[in-house]
Amino acid sequence: MPKNRPLISIISVDYNQLAVTCEMLDSLRLLSYTNIEIIVVDNASRVDPTAHLQANYPEVKVIRSEENLGFAGGNNLAIVESKGDYLFFVNNDTELTPNIIEPLLALFEEIPTLGIVCPKICYHPSTNDSKVDLIQYMGSTEVSPYTARNETLGEMEEDHDQYTGARPTAYAHGAAMMIARTAIQEVGLMPEDFFLYYEELDWCEQFKRAGYTIYVEPKAKIYHKESVSVGGNMSTLKTYYLTRNRMLFMRRNKTAVQVFFFSLFLLFFTIPKNVIVYLLRGEFQLLKAFWKGIWWHVSNRSHLPSRKMVADF
Repeated sequence: MPKNRPLISIISVDYNQLAVTCEMLDSLRLLSYTNIEIIVVDNASRVDPTAHLQANYPEVKVIRSEENLGFAGGNNLAIVESKGDYLFFVNNDTELTPNIIEPLLALFEEIPTLGIVCPKICYHPSTNDSKVDLIQYMGSTEVSPYTARNETLGEMEEDHDQYTGARPTAYAHGAAMMIARTAIQEVGLMPEDFFLYYEELDWCEQFKRAGYTIYVEPKAKIYHKESVSVGGNMSTLKTYYLTRNRMLFMRRNKTAVQVFFFSLFLLFFTIPKNVIVYLLRGEFQLLKAFWKGIWWHVSNRSHLPSRKMVADF
């Protein structure tokens, strides 16, 4: 671990989940690494949690946004206010293990090109019936240039400490990722064009283009309260942004030839399949959201947002 114990800015975004956020903050009080600052951004929750957080967690800096800026926008508010040498972005529905910081920091000293490192992410025990921890993330493969699909490594495996060494990964997981401040200053802020989903994948592509590597370190562990159930938590909002942003990610990060073949896959496989599934299930609102996500690209086919968001911080 770096000998000078650098300052770590721990950043989290809250949106109408005060109780969950407080559970995450309680876990931070048990960290063995103490040279930290904690920043919570409230993304226009219906009830402003600032007074509660300041009264019960005086060590936390609270930033209140009167507008919901999305995942990237909320994190960017904290980035420009942060002072840490390293920024550790964690979802508010996570609980950190006490020794999570040290192995993540140590990897930055071992690997000069390291820009981002993630801990091993496990499903929180409250979200599954297994007697042992279930892994959610131990890295991921590249997004296919033709289908826009990729694989999350380790997902749903029982955790028996079978992963023993840090390893490179194609993408970081937005639920928990530590990034060197100098790398963000070079690459720019998190892209806000996505609002929800795919923003961390797009950001990772920018880091890789700048020459940085991305790793996952299984010595560090975090619990995520995302449900292990599949397919039961779709909403029109999620369907719209997953559809829209999958296509936006491809347009921003793949070549014209790759986007052409992806468009063929979308036209002849993805669209017919999803339309049939939504109709058979009677999920007409999801079908409408799906088409809305596709239509966004039809109406914005000549407009592609800039990749890089630059700010002085």
